Amino acid sequence: MPASIAPSVVDRDGLDALFQVLRDTGYRVVGPTVRDGAIVLDELTTPADLPLGVGELQDGGTYRLRRRDDRAAFGYAAGPQSWRRFLTPPRELLWRASRSSEGFAVEEPTGPATEGEGRLAFIGVRACDLRAMEVQDRVFGDGAFQDPRYASRRAGTLIIAVNCTEPGGTCFCTSMGTGPRAEAGYDLALTEILDGGHRFIVDVGTPAGADILASVPNRPAGAGETEEAAGLVQAAAGRMGRTMDSTGLQELLATTLEHPRWDTVAERCLSCANCTLVCPTCFCSTVEDTTDLTGDHAERWRRWDSCFTADFSFIHGGSVRAATKSRYRQWLTHKLGTWHDQFGTSGCVGCGRCITWCPVGIDLTEEIAALRLRATDERSDR
Repeated sequence: MPASIAPSVVDRDGLDALFQVLRDTGYRVVGPTVRDGAIVLDELTTPADLPLGVGELQDGGTYRLRRRDDRAAFGYAAGPQSWRRFLTPPRELLWRASRSSEGFAVEEPTGPATEGEGRLAFIGVRACDLRAMEVQDRVFGDGAFQDPRYASRRAGTLIIAVNCTEPGGTCFCTSMGTGPRAEAGYDLALTEILDGGHRFIVDVGTPAGADILASVPNRPAGAGETEEAAGLVQAAAGRMGRTMDSTGLQELLATTLEHPRWDTVAERCLSCANCTLVCPTCFCSTVEDTTDLTGDHAERWRRWDSCFTADFSFIHGGSVRAATKSRYRQWLTHKLGTWHDQFGTSGCVGCGRCITWCPVGIDLTEEIAALRLRATDERSDR
């Protein structure tokens, strides 16, 4: 946060003004809303589209909405969708070609605007998802091979984070050092306070955020209000639904590749790929080519893929990872171990989505605990 900008307070009516300012500035507002029995991400018109007074019940393989006894706008944990679907769409056109008498003419999309996306303003981004965006920045935006489409979307996105005061039953961001407070990567950060009047403590993270806030009715936050906001976030840190010892994970996973626990989890895993589809950091993809019956038009699309599918590791002669055991092991050891080697950070941000949305309730925190226990027992036997 810029040192010269102290926290401000925006009341509930100010949230309406914030939406209007964003729209007047040319942003499409994307945030949480209730649809089909879940809190999902979609384009919003007004704060009335937010999940007001709606919370969640989450556990392994379990997700239910619940009615809160207040009108909290952000009183829920992580829903099934992450923000990556707007930065790296599940299906994206790479190029199309048409044949004429003079040959093939290739047309390549030049940026997000060509697909009607425009500039996006994300509202309701949790700390864990902010860290997930940082991870995806390393994958798509850093290094020698950058994705220009990702970079274009990311550069044009305004981020309004929400400090988490309501962790879910499968959340473990404190174990991964990624939450519940947003530390960086946002333009504005809100902390919702309900006692003594519905209002939001607002922290400014960038000059762009300061410009937006300047157009919204606000007042300086009092010391008591900032302390109350900090207390709510600190209380959330102590109510995580899960915990995971993240120390020494690289070594642990590298030395337990033949652990019998991999066989145990493989007996339950359906290889459905739900965990990778809801994960905010997974980035596996494939390309598919299509053509019409005349052969005059062709398109190449990139779409999400998963290391849980047998075809993903298929090369001449067959799949490298034909067994469910090897696919689950690949996912977990990459996510928590070798991701550090590639990108200098963990691929897990502790959002808990993979636990909630696994049909059989496989819990990676339990799997790590089992691997660690066996490794400890083996050291004790020596």
